[in-house]
Amino acid sequence: MDIVDSHVHIFPPEVSRHRSDFARRDQFFAELYENPRARIADAEALIESMDEGGVKWSVAVGFGWQSQDLCAWHNDYLVESLKAYPDRIVALACVQPRDPRAVSEVERRIGDGCSGVGELMPYGQGYRLDDFETTGAVAGAVESAGAILMTHSSEPVGHTYPGKGSVHPQQIAALATRYPDLKLIAAHWGGGLLFYELMPELRAAFSNLYYDSAASSLLYEGALFRVAPRLAEPHRILFATDYPLLKQKRQVERVIQADLDSEYLDLFMGGNAEALFAAWRRDKHSGSE
Repeated sequence: MDIVDSHVHIFPPEVSRHRSDFARRDQFFAELYENPRARIADAEALIESMDEGGVKWSVAVGFGWQSQDLCAWHNDYLVESLKAYPDRIVALACVQPRDPRAVSEVERRIGDGCSGVGELMPYGQGYRLDDFETTGAVAGAVESAGAILMTHSSEPVGHTYPGKGSVHPQQIAALATRYPDLKLIAAHWGGGLLFYELMPELRAAFSNLYYDSAASSLLYEGALFRVAPRLAEPHRILFATDYPLLKQKRQVERVIQADLDSEYLDLFMGGNAEALFAAWRRDKHSGSE
């Protein structure tokens, strides 16, 4: 079984070395990472973690910086990382949709080999996901390129935590129905949106909507892994950890212990991500030969 982690975060090494400086520059970064105990990882640390956890490759996503300049700087590092580890890292570029340069950054980074854009963090970046005057241009550019868009999402109920925000299921549903051809990954189980797929009209509208399991152990009981494929189509569910927030090895073990059907386990742990990202991985590898 090939294991793919569809949602991890890596930062340029300077961020870890100068954490307090970046916290002063970006209020949202400070909320999540100013505490020295908040884990920050670079590409090399990710590779070590994947080797320890038996992960074949990972999707490294950017951070929702409030400044487009910081997004572009972070993207430079993501591109360097996917080129340094073409068999182990796939990248999604970060953008600030409120900035008029966001669309050109999307186009440039897809040209650099990124598989799309993510993780959008509307709460921290100062917009709503369903404010299409802000998000529409980015979503449209990703859709036109046949690329992938990942957004943060959160539960409208339950406990609070740093970065939870207010990207609730209704907003994600609005984006998915507004751009039906957009390959959209709703992180963190879509904030519970997959439960609404028991409504036939929503399941019919969500053929290109994927859910990842990032941070599951902080949100749900392990029974969710067994329930999820009965709610949403099994091929639209992706294993993810949110590393370095959670350790990859431990999250892999948690899923294995859930005693899932073997066919679904193969899809969830890697097969679905392999299919979703196949074209981008193939193009990248052919371009590096």
